[in-house]
Amino acid sequence: MKVLIAPDSFKGTIGSVECAQAIAEGWFSQRPDDELLLLPMADGGEGTLEAIEFSELRVTRIPTSVGAGAFWLLLKDGTAIVELAIICGITHLAHLDPLNSNTFELGSVLKEVIANPNVKRILIAVGGSASTDGGVGALIALGARIRDKDGDPIALGGVGLKDVASMDLTQIPGAPPGGIFCLTDVRNPLLGEMGSARVFAPQKGADAQQVLLLEEGLGQLKSIAGHDDFPGAGAAGGTPYGLNLAWNIGIESGALAVASIIGLPAAIADCDLVITGEGKLDSQSYYGKVLGSVTELSKAAKKRTFYCVGSSDLPTDSLAITLIDIAPSPQAAMEQPHQWLVKAGAELARRAAY
Repeated sequence: MKVLIAPDSFKGTIGSVECAQAIAEGWFSQRPDDELLLLPMADGGEGTLEAIEFSELRVTRIPTSVGAGAFWLLLKDGTAIVELAIICGITHLAHLDPLNSNTFELGSVLKEVIANPNVKRILIAVGGSASTDGGVGALIALGARIRDKDGDPIALGGVGLKDVASMDLTQIPGAPPGGIFCLTDVRNPLLGEMGSARVFAPQKGADAQQVLLLEEGLGQLKSIAGHDDFPGAGAAGGTPYGLNLAWNIGIESGALAVASIIGLPAAIADCDLVITGEGKLDSQSYYGKVLGSVTELSKAAKKRTFYCVGSSDLPTDSLAITLIDIAPSPQAAMEQPHQWLVKAGAELARRAAY
């Protein structure tokens, strides 16, 4: 039997590559004659570049002058892939700082990418953001002049947005011929009850008062910019909204874009069974996330699909294994994910015979 293993990372515990390898180890312990293909996945957040590199595409890793170890990928067709999470993501912070965190370093990297003559198109994986600055930090790094009522530069971070009084974007370099696209797993707008500040800022450390301040700042940005809100504008602290002011960007499903890049649809069509998974199965898993996207592709190809998840808020059946159900405790499942993923892979292999 030919088995495709295509999980997402289990956020905060194990990356998608190691997750896929652990499941494969367990599977081989029970079915050593099966052919396994590992295509770890991502949804436009942390781990996107890792998943693409692991797929053994002809990619070039380009180091940046920003941060320690930050890089972007260049595909052979001229597509550049930038991951916000490894440049200025939330995992870089020793302490959450919802008001001052910003996207300036992302803009610095984008400036380098645009200047590369081999780049024909740019995909920006925007998940894993630490900030709610409407992408203004990135715009400033790219050459924008964003001033307060006295003509002085605003402070970086969401805290400075309330002071935006004028914007000059004429010095921002043009987009490459193939355009610029943000990869995300959400469609939230910039403002409102489902907007960036109210939904995501608390996850970045903002208290109730700070959420209101950030919402006010994003509203001021929109008022001065004069551009309409749109689905996906609120991802990554409003980063797509800001970048859209400069380049009229596109919004794409991160999971489907990564799937296309690594050749997942063709791999599914060529296999007998698919295994996918993520850290927590819940009502959002089937809407833009890796698990839901892989499931839809598998259903379209009429392939049986197994699931391996850390925990679940939804009822599960024999097609799914939940690590907290086979580990001695939820804490053990989170602290030793590799061990329990190996056991889960072995159990799924035993179930495959039925």
